[in-house]
Amino acid sequence: MTHAWSLLMLGAIAMGCFVAGLLFLRFWRDSRDRFFLLFALSFFVEAFSRVLLATSARPNEGSPWLYGIRLVAYLLILWAIYEKNRRGAKADATGRREPSSVER
Repeated sequence: MTHAWSLLMLGAIAMGCFVAGLLFLRFWRDSRDRFFLLFALSFFVEAFSRVLLATSARPNEGSPWLYGIRLVAYLLILWAIYEKNRRGAKADATGRREPSSVER
C-alpha cells in the first residue's frame, strides 16, 4: 500500500472514530448515562491514536506506545460495559428497575 493511501485511510478512520465519539457524547448529554460518556472518550482516544500514527515520522502499527494508547481505549469500553451491567444488577436486586418497552 502506498504511503499516501495509508495516510488517507488513517485520516478516514480517525474521522470515523471522532464522529462516533461525538454521537456518543450527544447520547450522554441527552441521557447523562456514564456508559455513553465512557464510549465517547474511548472513540476520542482511538481517533487520537490514528492521528498520532499518521503524523509520526515512521508510522508503525506494531509500536508498543500505540498499543498502550489503544489499550486505554479498549479498557474504557470494558469499564463502561462492566459498570452498566453492575448497575443493572443492583437495580434488579432493589426492584426499582424501569420496565422495558415490551413490558409496558
